[in-house]
Amino acid sequence: MSSVTFQGNPVAVSGQLPAVGQAAPDFTLTGADLSDIKLADFQGRKVLLNIFPSIDTGVCATSVRKFNEKAAALSNTQVLCVSMDLPFAGSRFCAAEGIDNVQIASAFRHVDFLTRYGVALSDGALRGLSARAVVCIDEQGKVRHVERVAELTNEPDYEAALQALK
Repeated sequence: MSSVTFQGNPVAVSGQLPAVGQAAPDFTLTGADLSDIKLADFQGRKVLLNIFPSIDTGVCATSVRKFNEKAAALSNTQVLCVSMDLPFAGSRFCAAEGIDNVQIASAFRHVDFLTRYGVALSDGALRGLSARAVVCIDEQGKVRHVERVAELTNEPDYEAALQALK
């Protein structure tokens, strides 16, 4: 079992991050309209998974804003912003912020996503939510970049993720 920190305190993380070069683990998430979103839905496209604990925190909201801004310049790429929040919360946030270059996806019905992608917080105050991570997947479904942010209150490395998709 690995760990990250939350405000400097260690938090155990269950599951294993996918390795660069391997096929991305299959997943099902829930969309804003409560429909299933599957990795297979994006076959032939690049996918950036922006995974975070909750849209209701400053750093998580910032990551959605920044990936929304930066994703506009990426061709053939879908950004999925994934948390355990209900899809309605993400949709409200995006509507209020004028965010339209990313897609909200919830793992609330699909907690296996958290362990498949190595982001399940298994203890501490945020137990049951996800660690902050970015996973980039190419058009063939191979993982091209992975970052699990060591401190939950820090932002991901946006540029490294974007470079992996160019």
